[in-house]
Amino acid sequence: LCTMKSEFKNWALLIFLACIWGSSFILMKRGMTSISGESIFSDSQVASLRMLIAGLGLLPFALFKLRRLLVKKDFWLLLIVGLSGNFIPAFLFTYAETGISSGYAGMLNSFTPIFTLLIGFFIFNNRLTSYQIVGVVVGTIGIVLLTIAGSDLSLSGSFSHVIAVIIATLFYGISLNTIKYKLQHLKSVEITSLAFLTILVPSIIVSFANKSFQVIQVNEFAYEGLFFIAILSLIGTALAVILFNQLISTSTILFASSVTYLIPIVAVVIGFGFGENLTVFQIVSMGVVLLGVFTANILPKFVKNSSKS
Repeated sequence: LCTMKSEFKNWALLIFLACIWGSSFILMKRGMTSISGESIFSDSQVASLRMLIAGLGLLPFALFKLRRLLVKKDFWLLLIVGLSGNFIPAFLFTYAETGISSGYAGMLNSFTPIFTLLIGFFIFNNRLTSYQIVGVVVGTIGIVLLTIAGSDLSLSGSFSHVIAVIIATLFYGISLNTIKYKLQHLKSVEITSLAFLTILVPSIIVSFANKSFQVIQVNEFAYEGLFFIAILSLIGTALAVILFNQLISTSTILFASSVTYLIPIVAVVIGFGFGENLTVFQIVSMGVVLLGVFTANILPKFVKNSSKS
């Protein structure tokens, strides 16, 4: 009963995170461009302000656990998580969205489970089961189909915008494995708040260097952009990362990273809610994605339980 309750909680967290992060890509866009179409912040300004606001929001929690950073090994591991799991991808994703749609960026984000498994296998000696491999392959096929089926997913920028997202997912894979295999002695709130504390000063420096605060003073749409960036920072980053780190500690890293397979589905559903067409091809593609998640995370348990009985 306790195991079933834990699994239900993990699935609830996964779906909740998919809903939050499925909305985050459009929030990045709204930070750069107003609802009426005027330019507000640049891609680097959105990224640095996102990291700065999230870091300030988590600062009270970090100060209570500041002594953890005095442990040299923990400091470097938390810095890796701060940089690879948050800081660097934030800039890569906002740059990517200057050339590709938010929906396309969300779909490319689904490379995360692949890199997570490969890094876990080659660096952390994590064994891969046949179900995990098949599940990732099937899920990836579903993402490719969903990308093809998308109505507003065309590439208008250069190939570098696509590469930026793929590199970001590589960094996510590094962060996920570091948390799972090196930082399990810390609570999710500790990992998140201290990781953001390690990148708080760089976030402040970059925000001054790219003139983010000047935009706030001179751009009449700045507060509209800040509103969306604040939601992205406090809910889509600070809160979501705490919950995600908790999910990593209570499940497998493959299960946790499967959230990136569900994010594009949320993006499509949100688009449908705003009047975009939902085709049969898109529905079938989403079914393939869910089949991949099922194969990697649920099917092995069914097989295991069947063999016992």
